[in-house]
Amino acid sequence: MEKEILEFYKQTSPFTDLGFYKEFAKKLPNDIDELCLLQRMQIIHPVAFRDKEIRNKKDCFWGDMTKVPISRLEYEDDIFPTAQSVVAELLRKNPNYTTKREAKDKIHVTCRSQAILLASILKAKGIPARARSGFAEYIHYDGICYDHWITEYYDEKENRWRLVDADEYCPDHEIGFDLNDIPYDKFLFGANAYIGVRQNKYRPETILYSSDPPTLGLKASIRGLFYDFHSLMNDEIIFLHLPKYIQDKNFELSEEECKELDNLANLMLNPNENFNKLQEVWKNIPKFRIMSGALN
Repeated sequence: MEKEILEFYKQTSPFTDLGFYKEFAKKLPNDIDELCLLQRMQIIHPVAFRDKEIRNKKDCFWGDMTKVPISRLEYEDDIFPTAQSVVAELLRKNPNYTTKREAKDKIHVTCRSQAILLASILKAKGIPARARSGFAEYIHYDGICYDHWITEYYDEKENRWRLVDADEYCPDHEIGFDLNDIPYDKFLFGANAYIGVRQNKYRPETILYSSDPPTLGLKASIRGLFYDFHSLMNDEIIFLHLPKYIQDKNFELSEEECKELDNLANLMLNPNENFNKLQEVWKNIPKFRIMSGALN
């Protein structure tokens, strides 16, 4: 692995820089299993609130859900968009960062926050890491690939990259493979999804992005493509962000524009081998970086 690439993924972005909490992160466990379990027990995934039975449970995976204030937002990603804000809020609510954190002291964020939080902690420890965006069938096993974010880090001892899913991590989770060393064919990266839809490998209804309203097929894969592209460039944009030209066109792109994305996706199939070419795209095609958002 080229040193330039590894050094790049040790760098942080506004989303993964922990600021004053960097020293806190360095003291967290180095063992990836222990680190992922500890992290997952700080967070309630918002989908839990869709189930009234779980919302009224006093003893479930997340703890006593009846103690969670009803006024708390189900989705708090907009309040805590950065890893630093996640850590700050957790320690504000309860400075004891342990697996025993009560449900009322947890925050409610999605897989993106889990992915960037783990990446930020690994970066603080001097380990090359990056968030990755795409789709995963293993979340529900119902034939649909749901949008998902995970973390990829470089294992120096084994001289290879490894995929880790802190959001789904559970020691007793029977999934058929190690969530701290996910086989690369078990996660559908944004580029693979986009190319697969373009080539009719996947039916549109099997690629789903849980936006509001949900997007399917090509639209969903374009989301995954750009979230992953920006993550590969150390710019882990939030769900409100998309290239403005795509948002303005409501994803109705011309064939020429789709071919432009074909080229990007093909480079992303091997982001390490094509690292320099992806950097050139990042520098020379500004419309891929000009984002829409709440005020844009």
